[in-house]
Amino acid sequence: MIIKQLSVFLQNESGRLVNVTEILHQADINISALSIAETQEYGILRMIVSDVEKAAKTLRDADYTVKITDVICIETPDIPGALSNALKALADARIDVSYMYGYSSDGKARLVIKTSNPAEASNLLG
Repeated sequence: MIIKQLSVFLQNESGRLVNVTEILHQADINISALSIAETQEYGILRMIVSDVEKAAKTLRDADYTVKITDVICIETPDIPGALSNALKALADARIDVSYMYGYSSDGKARLVIKTSNPAEASNLLG
């Protein structure tokens, strides 16, 4: 399924992540998944949140640079080869993967994937 992801651009400074999570906490916004990519100077915090529009507005009001992106979320069995099969299906359909993050529990793996064609990827893996 296609879902909205919030990306927040952060200076790579102590306390910046705490500040973002506290702002979301105060706005009663839940974070259900996240990933952080960093360089020496900045980071990109990617999150799936309970209310993406409210989170974006709240963080923008606090002077953060925020972007909303369509990503897909899939659920696979947590068994060897499940991820490989999903990625092979995307590759066979010539759909590029920019990045992904996920977790597994209770025998299922849940993956958030940024692709070159979210609609087609969602239909293919949905």
